[in-house]
Amino acid sequence: MSNVSEEPGHGHSPAAWTAVIVMLIAFSIGTVAFFFDVQWLVWASAGLLVVGAILGKVLAVAGFGAYSPRYAGKGH
Repeated sequence: MSNVSEEPGHGHSPAAWTAVIVMLIAFSIGTVAFFFDVQWLVWASAGLLVVGAILGKVLAVAGFGAYSPRYAGKGH
């Protein structure tokens, strides 16, 4: 058996981290805005959630994803 891992990193890439952080912030803002009944901010945070998903895909295509040659995953 080999000690070398063939796994791409399960999303431990700069693209994945950036997308998740942006979407987590959007979800948090949206939750607080929903609680305080600020409808425009709820919709703005929903838009930011979509932006986070698009940003993750753009960064992955730009070479910062788990399958790109720029990203070298760390061994465990």
